[in-house]
Order: sequence, then structure tokens, then C-alpha cells
Amino acid sequence: MGPPSGALLAVFGVATRVHRVRRRFVTSADDVVPPELPTLPPGSEFKFLEPRLHEIFAPLNEEDIPRVERFAEHRSFPDGAMLFEVGKPGAGMYVVLSGRVTFFRRDAFGRSIPIWERGPRHFLAEVGQISGADSFVDVRAIGPVEALLVPPEALRALMVAEIELGERILRALTLRRLGLVALGYGGPALIGSAAHPRMRALREFLVRSGHPHEVLDPDTDPDAAGLLARHQARADDLPLVICPDGSVLKNPGDVALARYLNVLPNTIRERGYDVVVVGAGPAGLSTAVYGASEGLSVLVVDGRGFGGQAGASARIDNYLGFPSGVTGQDLTGRAFTQAQKFGAEFAMPAVVTGLSCRPGTSSRPSISLHLEDGRTVSARTLVIASGARYRRPEIPNLARFEGRGVSYWASPIEARVCRGKDVVLVGGGNSAGQAAVFLSGHAARVLMLVRGPSLSGTMSRYLVDRLAATQNIQVHPDSELTRLEADDRGELAAVRWKNHRTGVEDEAPVRQVFLFVGAEPATEWLHGCDVALDAKGFVKTGSELNLEDLVRAGRRNVPRSLETSVAGVFAVGDVRCGSVKRVGAAIGEGAAVVAQLHAYLAQLAEQAEAEPPPAQLSAAGQR
Repeated sequence: MGPPSGALLAVFGVATRVHRVRRRFVTSADDVVPPELPTLPPGSEFKFLEPRLHEIFAPLNEEDIPRVERFAEHRSFPDGAMLFEVGKPGAGMYVVLSGRVTFFRRDAFGRSIPIWERGPRHFLAEVGQISGADSFVDVRAIGPVEALLVPPEALRALMVAEIELGERILRALTLRRLGLVALGYGGPALIGSAAHPRMRALREFLVRSGHPHEVLDPDTDPDAAGLLARHQARADDLPLVICPDGSVLKNPGDVALARYLNVLPNTIRERGYDVVVVGAGPAGLSTAVYGASEGLSVLVVDGRGFGGQAGASARIDNYLGFPSGVTGQDLTGRAFTQAQKFGAEFAMPAVVTGLSCRPGTSSRPSISLHLEDGRTVSARTLVIASGARYRRPEIPNLARFEGRGVSYWASPIEARVCRGKDVVLVGGGNSAGQAAVFLSGHAARVLMLVRGPSLSGTMSRYLVDRLAATQNIQVHPDSELTRLEADDRGELAAVRWKNHRTGVEDEAPVRQVFLFVGAEPATEWLHGCDVALDAKGFVKTGSELNLEDLVRAGRRNVPRSLETSVAGVFAVGDVRCGSVKRVGAAIGEGAAVVAQLHAYLAQLAEQAEAEPPPAQLSAAGQR
């Protein structure tokens, strides 16, 4: 990633001064916004942070302290005591009452580097403290320190009860995480060539998870080359990952890295949940937000991280309330934070491998999810929001080029790789159109291969018009990708496609292909329950279910519109048969299913009240 640059340096590099005068806190100007603010490099995706530095730096107002105190515990720290330690769960948010603290970051060379100081009225946390996540920095007391500690659960309660103050705090915590990501402070160092397919995969995962990291290329950075030599890393060990605690991982998988670093929350409580949601795309996140905000205990499980397919969308222009558009990562990242704010829990990455169902009651969970790592999750209801996976077209040697020139999403990482070069994009839906528009701002040309005769039947009108108005996007109708060719290093070097109407074949020296050719439902984990699927594997709900489906599942009543053939099991979003494959529709279904969850749980409670207590049943049996 190189040395930190831009105004964000000020977030982490400038000490502040606070003085107490006549029992009032007085903050000097440079305690809020430091005077020297270097500029970010042109084109930085974090440029938007520069005008918001005051929100990142601002301490609490004096009148805010009693409001925070309602939710806090008083803590005292002697000189040198640690308030936060890298890689260890944070205790929550601290508010300094007196004394000062120093922040340190740890780099890939094992050095602990001081980065800034804070004093009275400053609140110490970033957005991960909402859920008690591991700390990215060390925070040490300079002399005696008195502080308020707001534990994660109390911090969430504060944000709900103190609306204006909670909004200020949450905004600052979110921006601080973005600042950490921008500078790569607190996360692992990835060492390897920027073009290495595993390097790109790890970077993509960490970026989508909002986890700080830095990239060191041994081809251009002597220090990085020295680290490889020190750890005796061979070619198949790359990328090398040096963790903040000094541990070294050699060519780890995405899931292995995520679990080692605790990239995302991944805990499960023993007493079970009102509802477990499988899938953290827009539909699942919507269910979590509305369910948790209405008092349900919610766990969201996902095998990778939050966002789903929507999280990879470079730009969504037709989502209600965002007239200038929004990236999929931004939209789903906000939803992830919002769900945590209301108390939803997450287990990610956690792969669901099986499902068991049995008749439930208001007090006994009826559903058990079996995870790949051996854990079991119990719940009274289940929402299937596992979405769909990108379809892989039948192209010879396709798997060989995945990560070596073939991608199923278009992020800033891929955009940097193809800057000034031609790319091929396959697909004719909205996701393909959004990706083409995004890539056109980086690539020399975007050659778009569309299977049908035009885009009008598969893509929104606004996107069709935008593609037509973009000079470096060339749409090739009636065309299919037929061949991928490699260079001497095994990297993608050229592609061929065929117009199936004319029979003419074309070839282009292209090193990057993006595939957006539809998706297949992720429902293979549903074995073990009689959840009815259609011929394509999508989950049937409500009116889509026929009498045979209901009889096979033993249903004696008509399922609700989003309920499956199994009582208490619901489905929303792209995985559901007949759903509209749009982000807005998925979010709407996620919100709507919560009312049906409440109705089902109320039905269980009524049944429990009508049943005689166990003691009476036992006595009746003896008679």
C-alpha cells in the first residue's frame, strides 16, 4: 500500500492538546482539526473523507458527558496501563475524563509506532466496538487516566436512546474505520506481487469486509523482499500474510485468514435465537435490521461475509433515496453496521452444511443448523436468504483462469489492474451494465458480449441509455465467449467469441474478462428438511407451493406468502422462487418477512397456552 498519504494522515499522526480551566474542558483548535493536512493522491476512493475530518476528530461536548455516563462504568488506569491491545477484543468505547492516552500501530516489521494522543472528552473506539471486535491499535495510558467505559451492549443502547448523540458517535466510529482502511493501519500486511491471483482474492475479501490491510510488493519494495527472505518464503508460500500479532500465514485461504484475524463477528450463543438468517446479502441484512429493531434475537450466518452479490456492484443508480447512486459495498456495509446497532449477531465466515427441523413450541427451538466447523445453531424460525452464486458458463479451461484474468465482480482492485487496457465483459443484465459503466472509467475499451439480440429485454432503460452514450463501451449482440488463451506464465492473454447468428468468430488480446451471466440458487444445504424447491432449485413459498408439496411436508395449514413448505421456515430475496431479482425487492422482502415471523411466533405462543402443563399430561397418562 505504500506510505500513508493524504489528509487522513492527520487522523492518526497529530497529537492533540486539551486543558482544563475552571473545571470546564477547553479544546484547542488543533484538537479538532490539525493544521497541516496533506492532500490525498488523485483518484483515491477515500477522497470523500477530507471534508469530514471534523466529524472524525471532534470530542464530545461537555454536556454530552452526563448523557454517556448513564450507560457507562467508571474506570481508572495507572501510567502505562493498556486500554486497547491489538488483536484482543475491545471492552467497548472509552471516554477520557482526565489524563491522556497514546495510540500505537504495529507494522509488518514488528515495530510499535506511536500515531497520536488523545485527552479529556475524546471517545476512544471505532465501529467494531459496537460488537466488541478485536482492536486494530494499542492504546496506553500516559500517567493516571480516569475514563468512562461503555460496553458494547450499552453502546448500542446509547445509540438507540440518545438519538442525536448516538448519531454523532456512530458517524465518527464509521468514519474512523474507513480511515483505518484507507491507511492500512491495524490489519495484516499482504506480501506478494499485486498481479498474483491469490493476492487479488485476499485483497478483495478484506476490502469487502471493511478490514484494514496493507500491500507490500517484493518486486518494487526492498523491505518486502527482505521480509520474504527472513521468513524463507517459497513461490508457493505467496502471498505471505504478516498479522499484527507477528504471526505469519503462508498463502492462506480467505476463510482461514478471516477466522485467524477475526475479520468479522463469528460467535454463537448456546441458548438459541428467535430467528436465524442464512445469508448476509441485502435480503438477509434487511431481515436482521427490522427483526432486531423489533426485539427479536437474530443471528445472521454467511459463508463469506456481508454484501452478497449486491456487495460487488460498482454502482447502483436506481435504488430509492440515492439520486447520485450508491455502491453495493457502501449500501450493504451501512446495513451491516445498522443491524449490529440494533443487536443482531453475526457468524461469518460460517458455512451451513445441513438443516434439521422438528415440531417446535414457544419455548423449544424447532430448527437446528449444522455448520462446517462442527457447531450447531438452534432457532425457533429460519429465514433462507442464501441468494445465488454466479453461474459459470461452459468454456474450456475456465477454472484455470479464475483469479488469473477471469473475475465474477468488478471492484476498484480489478479496475486498477485493467487501467488503459481492453477488457471483455459477458452478460446482459443490470449487474453487467453497472459493471460495464464502472469499468469504462478505467479501461481503454469494454467489449460487452450479449447472448441476445439486444439489451432492452434484460436491462433497465437507464442503463441501456448510459451504455449507448459511453464511447468506449462496445456492445456485441448475439455473441458468446468460446475460448480463453494463456501466455507463458499461465495468465490470460487472449479471448475468442462467436456471433451465433452469423457464425463469425473474433479474437482480441485481452487479459481481463468479467463474467455476469446469471446465478444459481445456493440451496444445497437444505437437505434434511422437506423444503420444497422448483425445477431450478429455487425455494418455493406461499402460492408457489402445490398440494403435493404441503402433504409431503405434513402441513395442515396454508403457508404465509414468504413461508416455505416447512412451518417456521421462510425464504426471501434471490433464492426465492418468483422473486424480483432487484436489490430493492430483496430489501423489501427482508422487511416484510419480519411481520410473518412475529405472526408465526405468536401462533406458537397461543399453542403453548392451550396445551396442558407437562405435569398434568403425566398424571393423565398414569390414570
